[in-house]
Amino acid sequence: MISIYIDEDVDILLKPLLGAKGYSVISPLDEKMLSKSDKEQFEYAIKLKCTFFTHNRVHYEKLYAEFIKKNKEHFGIIIATRKNVYELARRVARLLEFHTQDSIKNKLLYI
Repeated sequence: MISIYIDEDVDILLKPLLGAKGYSVISPLDEKMLSKSDKEQFEYAIKLKCTFFTHNRVHYEKLYAEFIKKNKEHFGIIIATRKNVYELARRVARLLEFHTQDSIKNKLLYI
């Protein structure tokens, strides 16, 4: 199953909502990573073998391009528009139903 690392700009309520659907969700608060740079957060998610979830489209599109250019692997990035957290949890869970850790690897997905 895919593990998810949520960016600190994501509503923390997403963690228990996705957890209730069986997903492992890790937050910067859990890992004492609050206020770290986007790159540090992303690299930490990679270390944990997690798919990164964020609302921060601009910064993470740039990081994605940088990683692709350098042939560096990651466990995927999901960029979502801001929605009601319950709707967001539903959309994330639905997206992940169609992916495995291998199929989402090195991809940039939008919901």
